[in-house]
Amino acid sequence: MIEACPIPDERLALIFTCCHPAIHPEARAALTLRVVCGLTTEEIARAFLVPEPTLAQRLVRAKRKIARAGIGYAVPGPDAWAERLDAVLSTLDVAYAQAHADGAGVGPYAAYAREMLRITATLTQMMPDEPEVLALAATMRFAEARRPARVDGKGSMVPLSKQDPARWDKVLIAEGQALLARALAIAPARPRVLAALIHAEWCSRPSLAEPPPWSAILAIYDALIAVRDDPITRLNRAVALAEVAGCAAALEAVDALDMPGLASFLPYHAVRAGLLHRLGLSGEAHAAYQRALSLAPGEAERQWLERRRAEVTNG
Repeated sequence: MIEACPIPDERLALIFTCCHPAIHPEARAALTLRVVCGLTTEEIARAFLVPEPTLAQRLVRAKRKIARAGIGYAVPGPDAWAERLDAVLSTLDVAYAQAHADGAGVGPYAAYAREMLRITATLTQMMPDEPEVLALAATMRFAEARRPARVDGKGSMVPLSKQDPARWDKVLIAEGQALLARALAIAPARPRVLAALIHAEWCSRPSLAEPPPWSAILAIYDALIAVRDDPITRLNRAVALAEVAGCAAALEAVDALDMPGLASFLPYHAVRAGLLHRLGLSGEAHAAYQRALSLAPGEAERQWLERRRAEVTNG
């Protein structure tokens, strides 16, 4: 008699299998994204803010380790899930981010948006008391709830602060709120729980007539940095900081970021371009928009960046 797979989702089972503890932690999610999710080495390197050659070397070393150690294909049982969980969640996070970065939902990874909702739903059933599982599932639901308002009638991206909450998916928001409430009751200060709380704050905005909750968002980012201080968190915090303390303070915070991978990270150049634009530094803003456009944005994002670049050129 063949035993039933302990993980009732084929892709999730593959992800857990590939996130083997014998592989170096820095390579587990990267290798899984390459093998199971089909991301290119360049895309994975950008997601983890590391140079592409560095990421390529990690993948080669991981494959060699698998070959030398004779690691075979075996779906792990429940007793082995915890030690693989962080890499699994990182894999799901990056895979979903590829779909989320494509506001129009027309890119090669568009299908991951709905698939990651399904997979995280399965994961919350497998590990119902794990706060970071619940939080990641909540985050994806909050983010997907906003998709109907992310693109305007001309196919251009709409920034989050200008999206009409009336167009957001209330069912997905309610699901996210329920998952986040469970996570908060277990571990309110965990990184992914705080990240989900930021999305929840946005999704609590009742209408465009209500000002964006910038001060509350900034406060949550400050709490998040205390437990997970990384360049992407600080970059996102700078967006809120610009609205609370001004663009000069935000630009100073962005320019203080020091990580080689940021040079190929599109959001970094887009955020920096917007701050430079608002400060009246047209030449630098144009160059920053140009750099962002060179990093292959999705169609909706490309239209928005080109429009902003034109404002600088014609301003």
